[in-house]
Amino acid sequence: MPSSWAAHSCHLLARRAHPVLWFPKVAVFNVPQEAAMAFPHLQQPSFLLASLKADSVNKPFAQRCQDLVKVIEDFPAKELHAIFPWLVESIFGSLDGVLVGWNLRCLQGRVSPVEYSIAMEFLDPGGPMMKLVYKLQAEDYKFDFPVSYLPGPVKASIQERVLPDSPLYHNKVQFPPTGGLGLNLALNPFEYYMFFFALSLITQKPLPGTLHIRTSDCAYFILVDRYLSWFLPTEGSVLPALSSSPGGPNPSPAPRTPTMPFASYGLHHTSLLKRHISHQTSVNADPASHEIWRSETLLQVFVEMWLHHYSLEMYQKMQSPHAKLEVLHYRLSVSSALHSPAQPSLQALHAYQESFTPTEEHVLVVRLLLKHLHAFSNSLKPEQVSPSTHSHATSPLEEFKRAAVPRFVQQKLYLFLQHCFGHWPLDASFRAVLEMWLSYLQPWRYAPEKQAQSSDCLARCVSERWAPFVQENLLMYTKLFVGFLSRALRTDLVSPKNALMVFRVAKVFAQPNLAEMIQKGEQLFLEPELVIPHRQHRLFTAPTFTGSFLSSWPPAVTDASFKVKSHVYSLEGQDCKYTPMFGPEVRTLVLRLAQLITQAKQTAKSISDQCGESTAGRPFLSWLGFCSTDTNGSYAANDLDEMGQDSVRKTDEYLEKALEYLCQMFRLSEAQLTQLTLALGTTQDENGKKQLPDCVVGEDGLILTPLGRYQIINGLRRFDIEYQGDSELQPIRSYEIASLVRVLFRLSSAINRRFAGPMAALCSRADFLGSFCRYHLTEPGLADRHLLSPVARGCAARRPRGPRLSLRFLGSYRTLLSLLLAFFVASLFCIGPLPCALLLVLGYLLYAVAMTLLTERSKLHHL
Repeated sequence: MPSSWAAHSCHLLARRAHPVLWFPKVAVFNVPQEAAMAFPHLQQPSFLLASLKADSVNKPFAQRCQDLVKVIEDFPAKELHAIFPWLVESIFGSLDGVLVGWNLRCLQGRVSPVEYSIAMEFLDPGGPMMKLVYKLQAEDYKFDFPVSYLPGPVKASIQERVLPDSPLYHNKVQFPPTGGLGLNLALNPFEYYMFFFALSLITQKPLPGTLHIRTSDCAYFILVDRYLSWFLPTEGSVLPALSSSPGGPNPSPAPRTPTMPFASYGLHHTSLLKRHISHQTSVNADPASHEIWRSETLLQVFVEMWLHHYSLEMYQKMQSPHAKLEVLHYRLSVSSALHSPAQPSLQALHAYQESFTPTEEHVLVVRLLLKHLHAFSNSLKPEQVSPSTHSHATSPLEEFKRAAVPRFVQQKLYLFLQHCFGHWPLDASFRAVLEMWLSYLQPWRYAPEKQAQSSDCLARCVSERWAPFVQENLLMYTKLFVGFLSRALRTDLVSPKNALMVFRVAKVFAQPNLAEMIQKGEQLFLEPELVIPHRQHRLFTAPTFTGSFLSSWPPAVTDASFKVKSHVYSLEGQDCKYTPMFGPEVRTLVLRLAQLITQAKQTAKSISDQCGESTAGRPFLSWLGFCSTDTNGSYAANDLDEMGQDSVRKTDEYLEKALEYLCQMFRLSEAQLTQLTLALGTTQDENGKKQLPDCVVGEDGLILTPLGRYQIINGLRRFDIEYQGDSELQPIRSYEIASLVRVLFRLSSAINRRFAGPMAALCSRADFLGSFCRYHLTEPGLADRHLLSPVARGCAARRPRGPRLSLRFLGSYRTLLSLLLAFFVASLFCIGPLPCALLLVLGYLLYAVAMTLLTERSKLHHL
């Protein structure tokens, strides 16, 4: 159990054990109850709260929660409302991240089973904490929530005196009096609890040492799943609120003001759910109408807190004059309290300067939300799926299922994904964002009929039933696919993790009939508008809102075209420049990706072959650490080096299948791939090694092209790099004795200075002695080096090197160990050190004579 629980967990002594701490259930204030609820800041300090804070460090976690359950059962809402904000903060942590609360994001059942089970039982949708929420909800208490801790775009909008799009904030903003500090939202208990619960995912930073915790095993992740299953059920209806007392009536939902009718989803036209409520003769006719507001609130809070984040550039786009004029009408008509003059957009931009970087845990929780929303929406009965079958007898929950994704999630999810695609690091952690995106693109995976399909069917065809979803989410498929292509072209596809991501995207988009649906959606968007002007104006004058336009307007094709265009314009504006996914520009990117896939396959094979050769040809002494390292490394390091042949096999499989899927989607032929491969020089030379990076010849030599730079960065190609400076001045290697190398360098330098003339005279002789001296006193192949850069070539020309003696080889561990082994073997044959040394010298002289003759013969052959 984290130590922070001791300081911030809820607990209370039993009333019988400490009667003096519990005050009678009488008013402790002189202010009437109505004024106390309306103005909680006028209340005197709560003695109950003081007792909780004073005893919060004296009891173990289990006892504190047990006592708190008794307090929730016994105390009235009038006394409980004073401890509610402190209790919520002690559980989820403070909004500034200083207090971590119960640290639910790191609490796991296998690590702390007792604390885990107690916390999960206490915070369960049917547990004591929710009983407290409903108990306060019945009395219509309000709690202040500071606007400064809301997501950046929402905070900037409210500070600009413009009401955000979401109905969640309507009639809740409280402006401070003259001289007051900060804006607040007046939230009911359920909203206040959910605000803290959702924001704790973002505000609370993981503690040191918790980086390797599996998110799906944590209490927070499981609580999110339980709340979604409880308030957004896929079977049956939403369970009613828990009774505040045994046998007592259920607390009523939060009252709603006439200016913000229930579930009005932020659209100009009357929503379906609003029309349904207006046609109800009595809300008691359908008990679900009492409780559906909790489902709506939960979804809006999760979406606003988790998805309403995007970059400053996107905020500037959203705050363009065109967009603001389109929305200002509706916002001002909703809330008369915000009729103060709007500040210039530039001031709002200054108010929103903080960058937002979602974490991998954040993305995984959002993916859980999307998967459940698909299951929730797909749980509609078959006769209720089509809008044409809508009747007033349909329950509010069924209406909410139909409207949940398009009207609450679509726009903010698109902006969130765009932000992630543009700002996430180019590494394997992007897999979490990728899977979140792919989960949203495949609602059919979470449909009830999925379980009825046979598991042995490898290529399931996407049913035409999903064509409306694909068309109304066209940008999710097309523009984000182009965004992924741009990322894939900048990543190292030799890495198995990156190759897997390309494979996953290609596999999803290559599902039978999906590409045809996307093409049909693009045709509907690009087709000419053959409708009357006023109908077009009604649909396209609200570019910042989303929704399904379900009116039955003939003809059907025109309706589909309107829906697609409304979707695109609502997310990108009417002045957007749409790039067709199956157009020539994207096709060029796909061909380039196919070329890089081919290169990556060849590179992986080359790395595998090179590793095999180096392992097979490695001398025995290398296992003792005395072998010299390769200073001219062949390829950049990647995870292939650590994973070995199995990794190469996986990479090859992923890339092979990804290339096959891309060819299937974009109808690429083998001839096209072969021609492109040859044109970009991806073939191997006769030695099986990679060619030089892509270059052009300039005045000073070879100049890298952008493709060549990409090839070097990702290890696809390389230059043959070798050290061409003074061999005596090379850095001391790890296989050399540093002090001995320095002593030998000084000794050889002194000898070279003292005998420079005689050595030059010997090397200039034309007989065998001259050849023998040149073999030992000159650097071999010095005249054959031709890959010097222009600067190095000039330096070499200015400093010609003459014959000299080099003793550096004696400072190598390998040389010394070889000499010691030779002396040890000689001692076994009763040969002393001096005779052994003479034998070694004699053997080397014979070797040097042979090498001198071979060198001279090779020179004569080349002449």
